[in-house]
Amino acid sequence: MFNRDRWDEILQALTANKFRTFLTAFGVFWGITILVLLLALTNGLKNGVTADFGNFATNSMFMWTQGTSKPYKGLPKGRYFNYKLDDVAALKSEIPNLKYVSPRNQLGGFQGANNVIRGTKTGAFEIYGDYPEYIKQQPMDILQGRFVSYSDINSKRKVCVIGTDVIKSLYDKDEEVLGSYVKINGVNFMVVGTFKMSNSQGDNEQDANTIYIPFTTFGQAFNRGDRVGWMAITAVDGVPITSIKQQVFDLMKSRHTVAPDDDRAIGHWDLSEQFERINGLFTILTIVGYFVGALVLMSGIIGISNIMLIVVKERTKEIGVRRALGASPWTIKGQILQESLILTILSGMVGISFSAFVIWVLNYLLDMSGPVDSFANPSVSMTVVFTALIILVVSGLLAGLIPANSATKMKPVDALRIE
Repeated sequence: MFNRDRWDEILQALTANKFRTFLTAFGVFWGITILVLLLALTNGLKNGVTADFGNFATNSMFMWTQGTSKPYKGLPKGRYFNYKLDDVAALKSEIPNLKYVSPRNQLGGFQGANNVIRGTKTGAFEIYGDYPEYIKQQPMDILQGRFVSYSDINSKRKVCVIGTDVIKSLYDKDEEVLGSYVKINGVNFMVVGTFKMSNSQGDNEQDANTIYIPFTTFGQAFNRGDRVGWMAITAVDGVPITSIKQQVFDLMKSRHTVAPDDDRAIGHWDLSEQFERINGLFTILTIVGYFVGALVLMSGIIGISNIMLIVVKERTKEIGVRRALGASPWTIKGQILQESLILTILSGMVGISFSAFVIWVLNYLLDMSGPVDSFANPSVSMTVVFTALIILVVSGLLAGLIPANSATKMKPVDALRIE
């Protein structure tokens, strides 16, 4: 394999007609480049769409109430009802596969009317009443202080955790935030923490304009009592929320006298189901990427095979002399296969290197321009690189197989007779 004379012969054979060798190698170069770039772009789309989910636990769903669509037990159609804290306790006790059940309430919106005041500054922000476990469902980086605690819940403390844009809107630069007070709908709250979302992709303006307060304080301060606006529910690891959500619906229907077959009364958004659909879509796109890349690569391989056939024909007399001097068929076949492998692997490695450069440029431009919706960090794993290398080796062998067999089938006497 590492015979210097043989390598000199291979180099001489490949450089005998440089333009032909370049055109042949370009087919493989272009095929492997298309393959790697398609997979990188698919990953970029996947990363971007996944980032749109935020860092929220994907084995989760949101559930809220809607008007009933069927009369039941003397109650009319079109009746509205509300969840209560007792419903949260019932879910936790009667459905053991639930990891977190977080009741939530909301006030205002960052694009609505001003609802928060600090001194002479005002702003419109989203106010959420939450329990401490919500931070485990929606991870966030606590920049200063802390998140709401069960001590806050039990004591109904008027404390809050504010987002980065709230600080920009209500505070001067370098002004101390912790321990200060903001007035939410006329009620004073002390700031005990600041946060930003862990996920940095996409538009986080809404998250940064958010204020969290204890759920019980929310109910008391804004006359909501124990009513629950909606719930964020996460299943335990290994149990898809999709498989147990019907148990959740059935329990809520029985507790609120809703017809068992009334599918409209309870609204929900299954994050796990949506996430699985997206994963399935990108699995198909990855397969398509491999398929298209393989087809383009195959055209390059066929080109190499054709060129190697021409090379074998041009070197018919040389092969005849070698056979007459005692060279075995495997020696001839090995040299042809080596030439094919070298041409394929070299052109393929140049293609991989070029693809890596293009991917680096894409990431550099994304870093310079800032986050782009539904597209982030185009990349390929080392598995893809190793797969590409295996494809190159196999392709090189296949490309040289037919010419090599053609060379070994030729009898020495016949080869020497050819002009």
